[in-house]
Amino acid sequence: MEMIQQRCLWQFVSRAHDREENIDGVLTLVGILLTGGSPKLETPMDRLHYANANNLVSEIKTDLPWLGHLPKDDLFAVVTGAIKRIHEITVKKSKNGELFIPGY
Repeated sequence: MEMIQQRCLWQFVSRAHDREENIDGVLTLVGILLTGGSPKLETPMDRLHYANANNLVSEIKTDLPWLGHLPKDDLFAVVTGAIKRIHEITVKKSKNGELFIPGY
């Protein structure tokens, strides 16, 4: 979690729904890539999330090699937990009032 917060700026965009979309998109792809899956890259946003996920997977393989050796179900549980925790930290508990201004 700490590594993602320190190195991945995609989680800190200025609107709550954009933050959630980035967190979900990138980290879901991280799980797919770490388990050897082939993600579908159909839209420009898919490709952006893929680029960020690819960078994060590279760092994970270097800094947290044990994560890549987890069984697939356990790995997806870790990724799902990370998604929930980052949503909590960067959206739900954020003190940035601008996140929730309608029309912003």
